[in-house]
Amino acid sequence: MIYKFKSKASGDVIMLGALGDRLLTLMGKEPATKGIIEPTAFSAAIAALQAAIADEERAQAQAQDDDEAAAPSISLRQRAWPLIDMMQRCQAADEPIVWGV
Repeated sequence: MIYKFKSKASGDVIMLGALGDRLLTLMGKEPATKGIIEPTAFSAAIAALQAAIADEERAQAQAQDDDEAAAPSISLRQRAWPLIDMMQRCQAADEPIVWGV
């Protein structure tokens, strides 16, 4: 499955299913083929994603201290940034984000 997040206040954000599912779950939403994030939910959703990013970065820093040969990977910060940016733009414009419609 592919998620295509759309809004009048921003360009589309397209994500593969596994990442879209993970981000929706982190935001407290049930992964689904269709959905909406209302402007009133943006603050909590952004805060939840930023908390998950901080948790991952702490865990990676600790793991890096323990093992210097760890392979670099794409972080949650890099993967979530397009959706966080979209939510910030939509929050400023008071426009919802939809997918699957």
